[in-house]
Amino acid sequence: MPPIFADPFPIFLPAMRIITDITRSNPAIVTTSFDNDYISGLIVRIVVPFVAGYWPWGMNQINNHTGTIEVIDSTHFYIDIDTTTYDPFNTPFSGLGSNQRPCVVPVGEINRILTGATVNILNPS
Repeated sequence: MPPIFADPFPIFLPAMRIITDITRSNPAIVTTSFDNDYISGLIVRIVVPFVAGYWPWGMNQINNHTGTIEVIDSTHFYIDIDTTTYDPFNTPFSGLGSNQRPCVVPVGEINRILTGATVNILNPS
């Protein structure tokens, strides 16, 4: 599989992270490829790309769903989506030939906490 790059020190925080696993459970547990620095109460969108005419990662039913997360540890979090009836998430064969990967994209947070988006800058100096 081609190397996948996600900036560990982005300008905008919280940042997009690559997904390596999603459980079939309620709530689902999402695993990211490295520390995500997320906080509980963050609202995220799950993106599972459609590549070469099919869904190589499976679990296409979760694509573009949003949910509120509860952090378990630095690379795992619960998301309030019931995936028990979804197709299993899988890692496709190495010959996929695409740099697109499933990812989690922060889109907001519960307004009573409003603490996550404090490091966003346009011109890092």
